[in-house]
Amino acid sequence: MKIKMERVNAELAKQITQIIAEDIKDPRMSGAIVGVTKLYTTPDLKYAKVYLSIYAENSEAQQEAYHTICRSKNFIRNMLKDKVQIRLLPELTFLIDDSVDYSIKIDKLLNQIHAEDAKKDLDAEN
Repeated sequence: MKIKMERVNAELAKQITQIIAEDIKDPRMSGAIVGVTKLYTTPDLKYAKVYLSIYAENSEAQQEAYHTICRSKNFIRNMLKDKVQIRLLPELTFLIDDSVDYSIKIDKLLNQIHAEDAKKDLDAEN
C-alpha cells in the first residue's frame, strides 16, 4: 500500500507542476518559477498537501504567485481530472516549502560560527 501512495504522490506532483507551468496563464505568474517539492495525500485520497517552491525576483512577487496558485486550485484540480486516472481526486491545499530558505539560513549561521572560531584561534595564537 505504501508503494501505491508514493506512486500516486509522485504522479500528482508531476502533473501539478506541469499544469502550473503550462496552463496557468496569469500575468501575476510571469517571472516566477514554481515547482512541487513534496506532496502528501491522506490514505483515503480525500486531501493532499502540496508544498511549492517558488522562485521569483522578490518576496512580493513570490507571495503574489503563491496567492495566484491558491486562487487557481479549482482550475488545477479540474485539469488533474483529465491527466490522472484516479478514482478519487484529493482536495488540494497549497503550502510554501521554506526548507530551502531554512537550510540557507542554517548554513549562514554555521559559516558565521566557523569564522568566529577561526578568528578566536588566530587571536589565541598571537
